[in-house]
Amino acid sequence: MKKLLVVLSLSFFTIGYSQEKPKADFPKNEIKGNALFLVAGAFEATYERIINEETSFGASVFLAITEDFDTKFALTPYYRFYFGQKPAAGFFVEGFGTLNSYEDSFYTGENSSYNYYKEVSRTDFALGFGLGSKWITKSGFLFEINAGVGRNLFNSSDTDHEIVGRGGITLGYRFN
Repeated sequence: MKKLLVVLSLSFFTIGYSQEKPKADFPKNEIKGNALFLVAGAFEATYERIINEETSFGASVFLAITEDFDTKFALTPYYRFYFGQKPAAGFFVEGFGTLNSYEDSFYTGENSSYNYYKEVSRTDFALGFGLGSKWITKSGFLFEINAGVGRNLFNSSDTDHEIVGRGGITLGYRFN
């Protein structure tokens, strides 16, 4: 009788231990466009891959269309941690790095009543952090607001481009 009780107890413990939490099945890819920059005269597109319900990584590409932006190009990979109830949605914090190319002008002197400036293109790398929030519909359309700040690491001491901003109002779609 003791042996039967021990065998039954071990079999119940084994069955109970082997049960796993079912994996959530949801789309894990997102493509987004920054509507704020598009209105302001630049283009920014983003791809994001969801790792699990709380984390994701992605990359953004920024291209200036008009002369209004000093930054002409930026490639920004990032990693996010989400705090919302839905998978990879709600409030998030992110860490990012930005490879950016910008134009800077230097004063070179004056001749009679004209000031002379020289335009110089530079490339730098920044590290930073940001936060934001993402809302998603059942059909996969999403809306996101985010903002962040970083610091250029290499050429920032001799230019006015020490701080790098990141942000936007983004629209996109989540798919498999």
